[in-house]
Amino acid sequence: MTTLLQVEQLTVDFVSASRPAVRAVDGVGFSLRSESTLALVGESGSGKSVSALAVMGLLPRHNARIGAQTRLQFQGQSLLGLGLADWQRIRGKHMSMIFQDPMSSLNPVYTIGFQLAEMLRVHEGMDRKQARSRAQALLEEVGIPEAARRLDAYPHELSGGQQQRVMIAMALACEPELLIADEPTTALDVTVQRQIMQLLAQLRQRRKMAMLFITHDLGLVSEIADEVVVMRHGKVRESGPVQQIFTQAQDAYTKALLSCRPSPERLGQRLLTIDDWMQADAAGAPAHALAAQVAAPSAPAANDVPLLEVRHLRKVFDIGGSWFSKKQFVAVEDVSFSMFKGQTVGLVGESGSGKTTVGLAMLRLHQASGGEVLMGGRNLLALSKTEFAPYKRHLQIVFQNPYASLNPRFTVAEVLDEPMRLHGLGGDAAGRKRIAQRLLDQVGMPASSMGRYPFEFSGGQRQRIAIARSLSLSPQVLVLDEAVSALDVSVQAQVLNLLKDLQAELALSYLFISHDLDVVRHMADTLLVMHQGKVLEQGDAATLYAQPQSDYTRQLLAAAPRLQFRPAA
Repeated sequence: MTTLLQVEQLTVDFVSASRPAVRAVDGVGFSLRSESTLALVGESGSGKSVSALAVMGLLPRHNARIGAQTRLQFQGQSLLGLGLADWQRIRGKHMSMIFQDPMSSLNPVYTIGFQLAEMLRVHEGMDRKQARSRAQALLEEVGIPEAARRLDAYPHELSGGQQQRVMIAMALACEPELLIADEPTTALDVTVQRQIMQLLAQLRQRRKMAMLFITHDLGLVSEIADEVVVMRHGKVRESGPVQQIFTQAQDAYTKALLSCRPSPERLGQRLLTIDDWMQADAAGAPAHALAAQVAAPSAPAANDVPLLEVRHLRKVFDIGGSWFSKKQFVAVEDVSFSMFKGQTVGLVGESGSGKTTVGLAMLRLHQASGGEVLMGGRNLLALSKTEFAPYKRHLQIVFQNPYASLNPRFTVAEVLDEPMRLHGLGGDAAGRKRIAQRLLDQVGMPASSMGRYPFEFSGGQRQRIAIARSLSLSPQVLVLDEAVSALDVSVQAQVLNLLKDLQAELALSYLFISHDLDVVRHMADTLLVMHQGKVLEQGDAATLYAQPQSDYTRQLLAAAPRLQFRPAA
């Protein structure tokens, strides 16, 4: 096979008049052969996406500077110095990119069908009828239900997973020779992720397409990639064939990435972070000895009396229709479970299964259509707002996106102070400040964070601040709605360890909602599997994982990506 893309000595600096230049990529090199898949892996900030943007010619021209020694060649042609007309000819037709966040890539004022058809008219010369027909076929190909109707939908009318499918359809519309996929399945549940990855693999083989795949999910890398490039702090730490890298990793950072994910082999052990592994490697400590030193804390034993009981919970949404014949969608139907002090209930299922709706209805952030939520013998759903107010502080939630859940105009001190002030806790301002400082210390954030704003922190740090805010009211129950799914593996390990520590220290109860089955296996004592609004099976988490009773649960477990090559001990 010939070399399709050649990257040599790629260096990217971001310059600013007010601060020193920041080197995001430093001397990166790799080659991608035609009809093969190369994976770029590493933590957030490693330079993966910047490298891909450089290849696509999408770096901001006003402040991004590519080094003088850099060479970028696609099909033997240099990509440096191309004009706008040349890039318009190449992008979309010959190389295309799938971005991580579809809502920032799809135009909110145009329909899905218009945006798909526009690419086909520009690059393929189709008329409107041909482009619409092909757009419908593309939506069907990526698994969008009712594709003909969805052509006239706007982006906000689709779920996150459906939006990402549309982005994949757009990227594949012109059958490019090179597809760059930047975390394309991060927001998707395991079964949809499996479908998308199988689709990409089939298209790559059928269309003889090459793929540059950017991800932090090493299970996916082991399943789809031929070659791997491991990056950290803008530099290549290690590269080579996927089997070689996964079984005989030489670099300490690569070993750390392979080892800090939750896995069945390390149940009951504290997760090891990148820093743990790097420090152990520098000290010459063996990995198994390090794992033994950091056993996870034991959660308190469950009481016989549930802290909270959900009985026959139901939620129905009105979705249109006339005044006399409203159309309804049953999102949650007859869901029941119990939560005990200091224990974790895991809730898994595909997007649209009703997981998040259960959590929101339980907290009265959605108005339930039926059922009971019992706490201290009282049905919380039947209480007035005044009667419910004392219970509200005991039921808190941590959302998936830490970038959207913190007020950007508030300092961290104000973020933590507001809920205490509204609930009359902590006494005066000085007392609330002392509590805020203690909370930051509990979640591993320095006291200097108090005067800073959310945009000054990484995603993992923001999620720690969000957890601290939820703890400011001394809750008994935390709903964790995909609270770690947006984090890369090392930060995810830090946050999961933090949640385990807090549970052991404060006897917190968690409703842990996630599509990541390995993470749920690591956290949950009891597990509920949901499908189309109903609970298909529930029980002890370890037993359910080992002996699933429903076909759906078996499909979920089979769809989860797994390392195809076992790392050397």
